[in-house]
Amino acid sequence: MTIIPGSSGYLDAFPERRITYFSNKYVLSLTVIAGIGGLLFGYDTGVISGALLYIKDDFEIVAESSFLQETIVSMTLVGAMIGSAAGGWINDAHGRKKATLIADIVFTAGSVVMAAAPDPYVLIFGRLLVGLGVGVASVTAPVFIAEMSPTEVRGGLVSTNVLMVTGGQFLSYLVNLGFTEVPGTWRWMLGVSGIPAVVQFILMLMIPESPRWLYMKQDKSRAIEVLSKIYDPIRLEDEIDHLAATLEEEFYCKKAVSYLDVFKNKEIRLAFLAGAGLQAFQQFTGINTVMYYSPTIVQMAGFHSNQLALLISLIVAATNAAGTILGIYLIDHFGRRKLALTSLAGVFVSLIVLSVSFFLESSGHATGLLAWLAVLGLALYIAFFSPGMGPVPWTVNSEIYPEAYRGICGGMAATVNWVSNLIVSLTFLSLADAVGTGTAFAILAGVAVIAFAFVVAFVPETKGLTFEEVEKIWKERASGGGNHGSSRQGLLQAGAGEQYSSVI
Repeated sequence: MTIIPGSSGYLDAFPERRITYFSNKYVLSLTVIAGIGGLLFGYDTGVISGALLYIKDDFEIVAESSFLQETIVSMTLVGAMIGSAAGGWINDAHGRKKATLIADIVFTAGSVVMAAAPDPYVLIFGRLLVGLGVGVASVTAPVFIAEMSPTEVRGGLVSTNVLMVTGGQFLSYLVNLGFTEVPGTWRWMLGVSGIPAVVQFILMLMIPESPRWLYMKQDKSRAIEVLSKIYDPIRLEDEIDHLAATLEEEFYCKKAVSYLDVFKNKEIRLAFLAGAGLQAFQQFTGINTVMYYSPTIVQMAGFHSNQLALLISLIVAATNAAGTILGIYLIDHFGRRKLALTSLAGVFVSLIVLSVSFFLESSGHATGLLAWLAVLGLALYIAFFSPGMGPVPWTVNSEIYPEAYRGICGGMAATVNWVSNLIVSLTFLSLADAVGTGTAFAILAGVAVIAFAFVVAFVPETKGLTFEEVEKIWKERASGGGNHGSSRQGLLQAGAGEQYSSVI
């Protein structure tokens, strides 16, 4: 049997390659530097949960309006929607490196505006600016890391970006606790977020552009120079050949790529359905409801102290980071699809626990035990979500699109994520007020069931496959998957779940 470099067969034959690539300091340094974008993403989405408690103390109008609170939380998401949509185009037109630098500049400006905000409306504008930076970064970091990563460890390295997201959320809770007794509280909490952006800007100036983007832009010598630092000589020639063949095919098939092409081309449409669907369900199963409002949820459960609410939320955030570390290991061993399904099953159970605890509390059974049951539900939710539905959507979206469409489709899918995020975060408190917190969590549990069915139907397994092999999955689905071909082709069809190939 022929062993293809970069394939799962290659990995099975040479398992030491995984260790080699994970110990490659060059690859790891690129991953960490690009992953600072994930840190910014996580910090900003997490810090507002604690800062909001003190913003309400400073601005009476905010304390009296659930809508204004939701707007402060959600305006970053509005900016992220715009930033991620534009980020796809910026990535394709100007490269992953310049996109990151632009994101850092905008994010730093937003941090300064938030820290100096004299009223809630300037604060909202600062949140919008930060969101623009977060949106561009959310598109760029996973794609940059994926294109710099050997196939064998691509899932783990892209998941490292998600670890930076969860690490940023954990850091935000630590900062929140650290500034609870400092004058200016929330201004410090929001303002210090500009520091990592400045650090990343400086470091990004020292690293190269993505080799796949360079090759696509006909800068082949620089692309090969970067690839030579990632792959050993035995593997390098194969990677260059695969890259050249793929980009030549795409060049002759389509010289210009537009947003409409995503929906006209059945192969790309199927890929986008899977990627965007995962992004939507990541949010509609409630992750950022938990992360944004966990201190508020803890207070709803009966813990009324701001400091205690933040401390419990810190534990939740630590669980999130720890679960993501587990996900880095599992995603290249257990597989993307299986990991997502297992994660969603656990999310459903934990949301039911949360729902029951709040139903009992609202019916007059308010006890300390029920308060801790709600906290247990939060912890279980994070423990199941973080290894699976946390990293899987971002990893899958970084690897399922052809090179020419990777920026555009990645940006569109990230926009779906942010739109879904906005809908959930902007409506959760109002929904909880209208139907009760227990019912709100029950609704999220129902969404988790729908998400499970979606993954079964539409998401292929991409573990161990090269970018070129993943493209063949969508070609098989688009054509009906009738030709089984070689054993290698059989592997691709098994990953694709061909019984669903003609659904769209």
